Amino acid sequence: MNFAPPAASIAKLSLSLLLGLGLAAPIQTSAQDLQETRPLPLNEVRMFTEALDRIRMSYVEEIDDQTLLENAIRGMLAGLDPHSSYMAGEDFDLLEETTTGEFGGLGVEVGRENGYIRVISPIDDSPADRAGIKAGDLIIQINSKPLREMLPEEAAQMMRGAPGTDVTITVAREGQEPFDVTITREIIAIASVRSRMIAPGYAYLRISQFRVNTGTELEEEIEELYAENEAIDQPIKGMVLDLRNNPGGILQASVGVVDAFINEGRIVYTEGRLEQTGLDFSATRKTVAGDVPLVVLINNGSASASEIVAGALQDHSRAIIMGTRSFGKGSVQTVMPLDERRAIKLTTSLYFTPSGRSIQAQGIEPDILVEEAFVTRRSQNVMQYNEADLEGHLANGNGTENERLAEALISAEEVLVNDYPLNEALNVLKGINAFKPARAINTSGAFAQSNVN
Repeated sequence: MNFAPPAASIAKLSLSLLLGLGLAAPIQTSAQDLQETRPLPLNEVRMFTEALDRIRMSYVEEIDDQTLLENAIRGMLAGLDPHSSYMAGEDFDLLEETTTGEFGGLGVEVGRENGYIRVISPIDDSPADRAGIKAGDLIIQINSKPLREMLPEEAAQMMRGAPGTDVTITVAREGQEPFDVTITREIIAIASVRSRMIAPGYAYLRISQFRVNTGTELEEEIEELYAENEAIDQPIKGMVLDLRNNPGGILQASVGVVDAFINEGRIVYTEGRLEQTGLDFSATRKTVAGDVPLVVLINNGSASASEIVAGALQDHSRAIIMGTRSFGKGSVQTVMPLDERRAIKLTTSLYFTPSGRSIQAQGIEPDILVEEAFVTRRSQNVMQYNEADLEGHLANGNGTENERLAEALISAEEVLVNDYPLNEALNVLKGINAFKPARAINTSGAFAQSNVN
């Protein structure tokens, strides 16, 4: 194999630590490291070259040397741990797309339901959104290929492609016959942070994945929420940070997220065999969220960078962690370019929370255990009336602003009804504010003994 020097684009890509999906700065081996490197075992090297030669000469089909050697590299890495791997071609391109958040596609977030691909939500003003794709739609075919039992990642890859090209999806929607929609792919730039008010004075922040700009995006969302609420003279009394089913991403992004909520102390540190893999991150004095009460939602789909955020905020007694135990991925991978289109992703260190906890294969235990469930609203058996129902009632003069506020509250109420953990998080925040006049509340330890099922 001819391994050329790393291209500038790859060197640029390898500037951040990757967790779960993450990147790390390329490791430079020092002279001391080289001196300490064990010599290659000659017998095993001879055995490898003998096996390689026999495969080249005797396998039923002729295989080129490059393929054989790439397979050897892939096998070496696969035998180490689940997160070390060899990346070439499309795999490497997909890693770059994932970390930068830009790719050619339809702009739709998908999951799996009953063996089919379910639309979680179309991205605002994306090709899918403009084509009328709705949350809850089932995608049953892509370009006439059935998707039964296909993984969401595979379906997502089929929907991605060069901007300007078309893809036809078959959609099953409740109350309608399946229908085809042809959509033209575009460059999709994903915002990793979304926010909204879920009740007067209570904000909801959702991080879907940790990308390069996630920390900055979060700060901007929080500042915008403060500005909007200040305009209507409504202080923010609590926040929910939703990290459920967040697989991780860039380490520095998770540091930026924690830094938005604390103004001093360690956030995370890493330890590995090489000196360059030992990193230590601490908070700055810039804290956009102040000391507003905070609840962090996690589940078993919250991994790596998500666990760094939850663990750091838990150790600093800055937030109440609610949900179920997280995934437990506490290792850091370094992407080491081999040439312009090939690289190895190698586990090089473990990360630790500020108190020295390793999350590897253990995860973050929530302060309050809340299982996933749906809230069922009790129906009203007795018809109820209010002033607005009376014929000829006087108008209040608030006009459309009041109507928009009512619509927003109804929408938020629907979200809470369908999301039990989020509903419980809001209840905890309201409880904290209810007790504030009576005594100071430690936002992490006050409810540590509670157990909501």
